[in-house]
Amino acid sequence: MKKFLPWIIASGVIMLGLPCLAVTFLEGDSGMATCLILFFAVDPIYAICTGVYAGKDIKKLWASPILTALFFLVGTWLFLDIGEKAFLLYALVYLFLGILAMLISMFLKKKY
Repeated sequence: MKKFLPWIIASGVIMLGLPCLAVTFLEGDSGMATCLILFFAVDPIYAICTGVYAGKDIKKLWASPILTALFFLVGTWLFLDIGEKAFLLYALVYLFLGILAMLISMFLKKKY
C-alpha cells in the first residue's frame, strides 16, 4: 500500500485536478488549448509512466493503469461534458498505453 498510495494521489491530481483547474481558471481558447495539451501530451505520458512503474512490482501495482484511466474518465465527465463518448476512447487509449508499458517494463525487469 505504501507504493500504491502516491500513485493514487498523483493520478487524482493529474487526471482530476488539472481538468478542474483548466475549466475553472481558463476561459475560451486558452482553456481549449490547455485541454488539448492535457489530452495529447500530459495524460499519455503520465499513463506510460504509471505503467512503467507498475511493471516493476506488478503483483502490488497492477491496478495503477486502470485507476489512471478511470480517474481520467471521471475527471473529464465531471468537469467537461458528462457522458461524452469521445472521452471513453481517450480513457481506453490511456489504459492500453499503461498496460503496454507495464508489460514491457515487467519483461525488461525479468530479462535484466
